[in-house]
Amino acid sequence: MLSQVYRCGFQPFNQHLLPWVQCTTVSRSHCIQPSVIRHVRSWSNIPFITVPLSRTHGKSFAHRGELKHAKRIVVKLGSAVVTRGDECGLALGRLASIVEQVSVLQNQGREMMLVTSGAVAFGKQRLRHEILLSQSVRQALHSGQNQLKEMAIPVLEARACAAAGQSGLMALYEAMFTQYSICAAQILVTNLDFHDEQKRRNLNGTLHELLRMNIVPIVNTNDAVVPPAEPNSDLQGVNVISVKDNDSLAARLAVEMKTDLLIVLSDVEGLFDSPPGSDDAKLIDIFYPGDQQSVTFGTKSRVGMGGMEAKVKAALWALQGGTSVVIANGTHPKVSGHVITDIVEGKKVGTFFSEVKPAGPTVEQQGEMARSGGRMLATLEPEQRAEIIHHLADLLTDQRDEILLANKKDLEEAEGRLAAPLLKRLSLSTSKLNSLAIGLRQIAASSQDSVGRVLRRTRIAKNLELEQVTVPIGVLLVIFESRPDCLPQVSLAIASGNGLLLKGGKEAAHSNRILHLLTQEALSIHGVKEAVQLVNTREEVEDLCRLDKMIDLIIPRGSSQLVRDIQKAAKGIPVMGHSEGICHMYVDSEASVDKVTRLVRDSKCEYPAACNALETLLIHRDLLRTPLFDQIIDMLRVEQVKIHAGPKFASYLTFSPSEVKSLRTEYGDLELCIEVVDNVQDAIDHIHKYGSSHTDVIVTENEDTAEFFLQHVDSACVFWNASTRFADGYRFGLGAEVGISTSRIHARGPVGLEGLLTTKWLLRGKDHVVSDFSEHGSLKYLHENLPVPQRNTN
Repeated sequence: MLSQVYRCGFQPFNQHLLPWVQCTTVSRSHCIQPSVIRHVRSWSNIPFITVPLSRTHGKSFAHRGELKHAKRIVVKLGSAVVTRGDECGLALGRLASIVEQVSVLQNQGREMMLVTSGAVAFGKQRLRHEILLSQSVRQALHSGQNQLKEMAIPVLEARACAAAGQSGLMALYEAMFTQYSICAAQILVTNLDFHDEQKRRNLNGTLHELLRMNIVPIVNTNDAVVPPAEPNSDLQGVNVISVKDNDSLAARLAVEMKTDLLIVLSDVEGLFDSPPGSDDAKLIDIFYPGDQQSVTFGTKSRVGMGGMEAKVKAALWALQGGTSVVIANGTHPKVSGHVITDIVEGKKVGTFFSEVKPAGPTVEQQGEMARSGGRMLATLEPEQRAEIIHHLADLLTDQRDEILLANKKDLEEAEGRLAAPLLKRLSLSTSKLNSLAIGLRQIAASSQDSVGRVLRRTRIAKNLELEQVTVPIGVLLVIFESRPDCLPQVSLAIASGNGLLLKGGKEAAHSNRILHLLTQEALSIHGVKEAVQLVNTREEVEDLCRLDKMIDLIIPRGSSQLVRDIQKAAKGIPVMGHSEGICHMYVDSEASVDKVTRLVRDSKCEYPAACNALETLLIHRDLLRTPLFDQIIDMLRVEQVKIHAGPKFASYLTFSPSEVKSLRTEYGDLELCIEVVDNVQDAIDHIHKYGSSHTDVIVTENEDTAEFFLQHVDSACVFWNASTRFADGYRFGLGAEVGISTSRIHARGPVGLEGLLTTKWLLRGKDHVVSDFSEHGSLKYLHENLPVPQRNTN
């Protein structure tokens, strides 16, 4: 049945006139009269799509993460969102995207309502066109010339524009919602409809019936007859709010209908503490009642009735009524296509209004504290930073029992929820803590001159000398999952003078908490306790990766999936790490029988969950069906390693193990892929095609073959006759590592202290200006290399 537009005015309930309603549908052939609506209650064949979304309305959501439970949602579209930049006509692309998002949420079983502007702009476009057409016809009739005189368009009255634009705006919404098999109904209201108790009840009943029938109500102020705005008496303590614009209409509607969430879309990212565009303007992530005094409001938007101040007042009124509110940007081309769904998913978009203030600082405040504390840390004497690290090492051993008790709680809570490899990563032991303490003391001993070390000195000209010195990177964000042993490695950040934000997995919450307390205890001996912050708020990792103005480097420590997600989410922040640890070992035809089994066992079985564990074993084809090959297979069977056969290896066998699904697999468990290669070059080609540039090994007694392999394999770590497990900062003598990087700039391989430093240039002169070095100037460039102070190696 063809879709049609129906308009109907009716007098339900004691003959009181309900606001003008227009219904659009793809399946009904008559107007929805009140009697029909009452009868609809008994229909049983309406295709409602439902999901388990139930919530008792009363209090607003306390955290963004709870927004995913919102059942009933009002989306308010501001004039700047709906209209084009010339304020004449609609932004069709944005509208289509918004309708798509609303339809997706509606089809999830949510109850969606729209409060939309745009009738005036749409009517202005239509009336301008009619006026131009009318003028051109009159001028053509009264002028003997072919060229028309320049025509002036009169100023159009807003109410007339609204009257001309309402039907077209609704027809547009109808066409868009029809694409998703969704019915929409338009309701026009004025302030009087909320103050008349009978009309108010009628409006409420109509909206509930529409929602019950899976129809999206589209609500707007009836701008064709709307009276002048009333004073703000409603904002002075009275429990009502006057409908002066669509902001107040959306708030009033949200509270009347007991909605869970009100989304207000405007042309700015959210609420700023000062007018957007000003130098010190900062986006407010969460706004609490009573914070108005800390905000300076600017002018209203280019179109529309109200500005940000009106939106905030309306939002606070809705919040007081039990409805959560988010103000966000609905015009930005990069985010408008998913802004509504992102908000409902709990992502950090716009400004979230909450009545519940967190007990601790926000993550933005923690970032500022980490930067300030890091700068203070960098100004300490090297001996003072070393003293902090020594004290932390002592605390690891002195508080061993408390640490292991907290870790035991984590393990008990994770039992049955985490896979065996992750449980092993989560587990702490006395030996692990002792190893960590030894590593910390190594760092303290080797980092005496890490910050401020002179790398280069140049005499530019007489009395003009340049130095390049090491400095901290700034603020580091270290994200790790199920790995509490990463936390003490903050000593690398301490030694390098960096501020630090730590985001640990909830699986290690108890372990992380006590280790962070010990870290802050060590830092406090020199008054830099705030340099290291543990993020305990509900911030998602993706939201943290967007804090490009306060984070200088992200270091993920966890699964390959975690690293890939962070690399994808990070916008403008470099990520140090590797997404996968697909490590290879090539057993050459001239390999030693005694060495091979030891190296394979250690690389694969010593700690299979590590990123530097062996994942693919490449065997020279001449070794097949030899005693050496049999010894390797027997050892793997004894160690209970599951073998996956590569395509070439499988072709040599009558009865082969399960053929590998992909040669580019990181198992992280007692599983191993075996493949056959023809020679060392074939092995190198395989590594380059399927490896992850992490760690690759050759086992051979031929020095020329080994050197060829070492020089031609393009990985962060390349070994000869050594286990892949040596790819580790502690084993390299770096004391500890913050991760292993496979990137090709700044730092590669195990990243220790040096990888957390950058440089700056210091130029010392005496009234030097560039013009003195021009062709006719008095000075000449010398560019002489000067001796660099010797590094303290004691």
